[in-house]
Amino acid sequence: MEKLLIVDDSDEIRKQLKWGLGQEYKVLLAESVPKALELFAAHQPKVMTLDLGLPPDAEGATEGLRCLREVLALAPTTKVVMLTGNEERENALQAIALGAYDFYSKPINLAELKVILARAFHLARLEEENRQMHQAMGGVGSDLSGIFGQCPAMLEVFATLRKVASVDVPVLILGESGTGKELVARALHGKSLRTEGPFIPINCGAIPETLLESELFGHEKGAFTGAQSRLQGKVEFATGGTLFLDEIGEMSPLLQVKLLRFLQERVIQRVGGREDIPVDARIVAATNVDIEQAISKGAFREDLYYRLGVITITLPPLRERGDDIHLLANLFLRRCSEAFGRRVRGFSREALAALRAYAWPGNVRELENKVKRAVVMCETPLVEAQDLGLAPPETSAARLRDEGQPIKTLALAGMTLREARALVEKDLLVGELDRQNGNIAHAAEALGVSRPTLYDLLKKYGLFVPSE
Repeated sequence: MEKLLIVDDSDEIRKQLKWGLGQEYKVLLAESVPKALELFAAHQPKVMTLDLGLPPDAEGATEGLRCLREVLALAPTTKVVMLTGNEERENALQAIALGAYDFYSKPINLAELKVILARAFHLARLEEENRQMHQAMGGVGSDLSGIFGQCPAMLEVFATLRKVASVDVPVLILGESGTGKELVARALHGKSLRTEGPFIPINCGAIPETLLESELFGHEKGAFTGAQSRLQGKVEFATGGTLFLDEIGEMSPLLQVKLLRFLQERVIQRVGGREDIPVDARIVAATNVDIEQAISKGAFREDLYYRLGVITITLPPLRERGDDIHLLANLFLRRCSEAFGRRVRGFSREALAALRAYAWPGNVRELENKVKRAVVMCETPLVEAQDLGLAPPETSAARLRDEGQPIKTLALAGMTLREARALVEKDLLVGELDRQNGNIAHAAEALGVSRPTLYDLLKKYGLFVPSE
């Protein structure tokens, strides 16, 4: 059972919350900052509620804010929900700026508070599972460092990596630009039997066709104008290690033939040379091109595809990775905050909604760049949607509906009607609950449904399951 720390100087509120939440969580109770810090150090709860007014400053906010600072200094990922009075909104917003997860105004409605706590625990679990998964695979700094995710598609990628890394066969990595194909190639090399050998990358799409052959296979002195000495190519340099051919789909048909010969015979000839040079290198290739379509158009050789794709790994686009978007955003936020020396603790609810609503055409690379921008631009400890350079969440379904724009602008193409309806329905539920600060009654009224119907929908999409 997950631990929930409740810090409040009111004995009545502590009893109410222990009674109302005790079946779902192991509830720890504290009436003061020293007791709260003692329990926090002993139990390390992932989520806590914190009253702003605590003794000896029960009428102010100094003790509540002090407790918040000390808790986040001990464990920055703790989700702290501030409990405030209506007149304390300014102090509550200050707490959010210091890194609190959310705030809730008294009097307490248990059903509404449960929604906020369930969401906080859900995010805490995702972050913890992600850390544990990567520790199991070697942790930060290992040969898999930099590859993060826990969606089903990425778990399949990790499983394939573990199976094929040590088997010396060619691997073809497919995926849109920015999905991390080179990271996967480096992970394959790091886990392979060739890890002590070199990892040699070459971008086949970035080098002019007239120079690519020489870059790959090298050239002899005098092979062409300007060839004043013998030069070894990337393939030779990769001997004993891994040759990574990025954007292989951009390679010309002539070079495809020469690469196929190397894959078949494991020998090369330098440009202008006649000597067969044996090369022992593992080939890992990658492309963002639709290979099957390229083959049907005659732009890519089918026999080369079969040689390269003994094992194929397909990386999902970021927009299909669900909660990985938030996990990666938080990872990049921590890295950039440390690198730039900025005290940025997290994302506001609006920023998280904007991250999830955006289509991410540039995938993980674009996400990292936007987070870097946000760390530089933000003026508070919480990143806002405008810091990311993203439109606020209001520019999604509700605004498009109000402006009479067609739903197709929401990138629902390719889905069945049932899938599209479920996606929009879930998006509206999450958005309205956020706008109403978790107030079930207000959200139900705004959505035009009864409270029981809203509870049923929340349960259907796994957003909140009421205890009754």
